Amino acid sequence: MNGLRKRWVGRVIAGLAITILTLVIVFNHWVDRTELPNFEPEVSVTIVDRDGRLMRAYQVADGRWRLPVAPDEVDRGYIAQLLAFEDKRFYRHNGVDVLALLRAVGQAVWHGRVVSGASTLTMQVARLLEERPTVTLSAKLRQMRLALALERRLTKTEILHLYLTLAPFGGNLEGIRAASFAYLGKEPTRLTPAEAALLVALPQAPEVRRPDRNHFSAEAARNMVLDRVAEVGVIRQGDVRAGKTEAVPRTRRAFPMHSPHLADRTVKAGDAALTHRLTLDLDLQKSLETLIRERATGLRHPVSAAIVVADHQSGEVLASIGSAGIFDQKRDGWIDMTQAVRSPGSTLKPLIYGLAFEQGVAHPESLIDDRPTRFGTYTPTNFDDGYHGKVSVRTALQRSLNVPAVALLDAVGPARLMARMRSAGGAGVLPPGRAPGLAIGLGGIGLTLNDLVTIYAGIARGGEAVQLRTNANGSKGEHRFLSKGAAWQVADILAGAPAPVAATNHQLAFKTGTSYGHRDAWAVGFDGRHVIGVWMGRPDAAPVPGITGIKDAAPLLFEAFSRLKRSPDRLPPPPRDVLTVAHADLPEPLRHVRLARGVLESRHAPELVFPPSGARVDLELDAGPSDLVLKIRRGAPPFTWLVDGRPVETGGFEREIAWRPDGPGHVSIAVIDAAGSTARTKIYLE
Repeated sequence: MNGLRKRWVGRVIAGLAITILTLVIVFNHWVDRTELPNFEPEVSVTIVDRDGRLMRAYQVADGRWRLPVAPDEVDRGYIAQLLAFEDKRFYRHNGVDVLALLRAVGQAVWHGRVVSGASTLTMQVARLLEERPTVTLSAKLRQMRLALALERRLTKTEILHLYLTLAPFGGNLEGIRAASFAYLGKEPTRLTPAEAALLVALPQAPEVRRPDRNHFSAEAARNMVLDRVAEVGVIRQGDVRAGKTEAVPRTRRAFPMHSPHLADRTVKAGDAALTHRLTLDLDLQKSLETLIRERATGLRHPVSAAIVVADHQSGEVLASIGSAGIFDQKRDGWIDMTQAVRSPGSTLKPLIYGLAFEQGVAHPESLIDDRPTRFGTYTPTNFDDGYHGKVSVRTALQRSLNVPAVALLDAVGPARLMARMRSAGGAGVLPPGRAPGLAIGLGGIGLTLNDLVTIYAGIARGGEAVQLRTNANGSKGEHRFLSKGAAWQVADILAGAPAPVAATNHQLAFKTGTSYGHRDAWAVGFDGRHVIGVWMGRPDAAPVPGITGIKDAAPLLFEAFSRLKRSPDRLPPPPRDVLTVAHADLPEPLRHVRLARGVLESRHAPELVFPPSGARVDLELDAGPSDLVLKIRRGAPPFTWLVDGRPVETGGFEREIAWRPDGPGHVSIAVIDAAGSTARTKIYLE
């Protein structure tokens, strides 16, 4: 009998084991066959500054704010409160907390109603991924099944990540980061215990507890969380008392929208990245946006303004403001005036002078005539309609006199100016079918603010073109478009220009410009490290009576520099090959600029016979110093020979000289005869 009983008990146990094993296999198969939703939800594309700070975010396709966030980017105190309040055994269960489930069922049976829930964070994530209600038993079972399946596919950190991204916070806010910005105005990286408790409480009843609509409900829910997490030792009672005195926000804040024009361009032109890191500095950007808004709105006309700030050593753009406000309809704020093609006024004059210095046509201390002059059918006049007679080239540029600038442009050639401008990075737009003429020197061409800042960045860098970039991972391409000596001479002149009234920084090299009809006011300046460009005017190109570069744009330029840094970086010293002497010590041919039209093409003008322009001359300089023979024909002696703008022989009557170069590289050679006629050539020495 005992043996029979033992066999029967053994069979029962074996049967139960087989049944349990079968149930486990069936259960696992049931879980494994779960149809999983997409657990990589769409998140907002974000624009961040050089330090990763949020500048702008874009809503996802259905209009929700769902910003990307990782658990290690969220305050640890919030995570601790969240787990203590929502799911104490999060790291120990497999998606369904059996103990919590039994407790909830027992309480419901005892009290005859639901007292507490048993939903884990994983189950909440399952509900959020499917966006289905869970009021029915079948829906709850589906949620539990999906939670178990998610735990098998994802790590705990990944599940927490999904909750932090998808949790609802009222309205179209989803995720801890969006809620933190909307209600607290900051990233969720550092939260007070009260702020963390508020953000823990909201997802339980996001519409009922919205702080901007149900302030008292939000406060009561926050206080409940504070009490609950204090009971389990997550925070101290002192934190509870202090937290309950903190004000709960009553309004919803707007998401950051800094440099919106650049942000839009970046998203449209960029790849499919979710986060675009720019070179901009958020603090500087915000400061200059405020400055522009205050200055523009203080003017009587619907004037807008734009600013670009760049580091000309690295090419990084540090601030870009395209208008006085993107939503300012009166000022057409949606138009990005850093990209708008406008007349640059006199702002190209420094490049004209730089070419004249490089070509040996003039020196900063040369004298030039400012008098009524006709250039074919073109008769330029000065801005004040007056003339100043004989002035130094330095004075002509500092006073922005038009006639000397056109005369120098006539000597160096509009086509050369156009080519150098484009080599410097300025696109330059001419009327269809029009060749570059003398009028481009006074604004008869279209340029953008970005173009001008790029050109001036190159001048500030000693004639090396700088490719401005806003992508933190971008590269910079550089090449020379102006000789180092000529670029330094231009900068030295601009540093001595009279600053606007009340300017606090008098050490900037800067130039202003006003386009025809007072449609555009410009100011561009630089020091030893940074360059800033300012535009003011109406985006619709209507005239603004009385607006000028020196009166309106220049003060904005100087104020922008003062907000960028306390004091300017020094401009570099002169290169060793630059002739820095007074007018009286100049070689005779450079004392006066002779620019009669046609002189350079005269049959009596000197002509460089050797070396020919564009030649590569092998002097075997690697083996040691060697002389280069320079030869000319025609021209009236005595001759002045210049290499890279520096005289190497003056007053000579010989048509052939020997010159010893310092080393290999590009060299610009010029010779000036007694009549002021010039011949030039560019070669490469090896």
